[in-house]
Amino acid sequence: MATTTTTTVYRPSLSEKPISKISCFNQITRRTRNLFMNPSSLKKSNLGSVKASIQDDSDKKSSSNNLGGEAKKKAQALELQRIFEDSQSLPKPLSINDLSPSANGARLRVAYQGVPGAYSELAAGKAYPNCEAVPCEQFDVAFNAVERWIVDRAVLPIENSLGGSIHRNYDLLLRHNLHIVGEVRLSIRHCLLANYGVEIGNLSRVLSHPQALAQCENTLTKLGVAREAVDDTAGAAQLVAANKFRDVGAVASEGAAKIYGLNILRENIQDDTDNITRFLMLAREPIIPGTDRPFKTSIVFSLEEGPGMLFKALAVFAMRQINLTKIESRPQRKRPMRTSDDNSNGSQKYFDYLFYVDFEASMADPNSQNALGHLKEFATFLRVLGSYPTDNGTL
Repeated sequence: MATTTTTTVYRPSLSEKPISKISCFNQITRRTRNLFMNPSSLKKSNLGSVKASIQDDSDKKSSSNNLGGEAKKKAQALELQRIFEDSQSLPKPLSINDLSPSANGARLRVAYQGVPGAYSELAAGKAYPNCEAVPCEQFDVAFNAVERWIVDRAVLPIENSLGGSIHRNYDLLLRHNLHIVGEVRLSIRHCLLANYGVEIGNLSRVLSHPQALAQCENTLTKLGVAREAVDDTAGAAQLVAANKFRDVGAVASEGAAKIYGLNILRENIQDDTDNITRFLMLAREPIIPGTDRPFKTSIVFSLEEGPGMLFKALAVFAMRQINLTKIESRPQRKRPMRTSDDNSNGSQKYFDYLFYVDFEASMADPNSQNALGHLKEFATFLRVLGSYPTDNGTL
């Protein structure tokens, strides 16, 4: 939408030194990382040159040695090397120490937690088709990457239909100054993966994210395998492939199997077929809410301790016929306990909670504005995290 004023926004240029530590914004480093600037060109050019050099070496050796058996062994070794190089050439996750500014004029860059092949990467692609998905090691790195203009958006999980809420991201929503601008729902279909030639009966151990392991509890119990938790599902697949394990499998997506050259031993091994994860789309600026389509608004607030206070808070929505879709309570980090002296036995300590609430209404709706105005009269803290279009579909 055109405006009559011009706002100058600071964007780090490529000539500036990139951030060394995202938790200390005034420090800089001399290293630059071009991997995330243009990962597609890396895969097309650098990987091609690696393959070409390997092939040239093979041709020279085979011409000087006509032993057919030895040439066959070399060809097999080259194929294994090719698969390994394919996985190693993928974009590496951003860490807290090696973020670089985005290239001017590049397509939309979207941060997600994990490595290529993660379900979060699929969610990022659904939220922003044709985007440049940027992997990050941890959730807080993705938040910081958006705040520091390293990327344009972040797509991060907030809850799963089987595993429940991702509490870490609830805490980070409050700690960072980002806005929820959308949501994405993704059907999670877990696969049991292993290196080619490995059978299910060979597996003694299975790696994956803790929630993925929990979601496949019944299947893994029947197989009688030990479970080992790692940072993410695609990372488990990458680990199995890189180490060429013959007795270790991974629970990950079909896409991860293709990326890391693994065999799918069994599909859809989750205990419940309705396994859906909800992701939030985060940006530096909020979107302008409308009333032309279903909207959802997310808020966080705190209350004084006392009988009926939470009931009173929720009643401001009920009396205006606003439907609540979620309520989540989290102890306050800086003040987890509250002391009350209103009892005859002396002081009593309570947890001091923050309440995260999602409700089905747009901030453009006067009812929403009146409800929040009413809530603000007695809430000790209130913040709108975002008002955004509702996603009722799954992929």
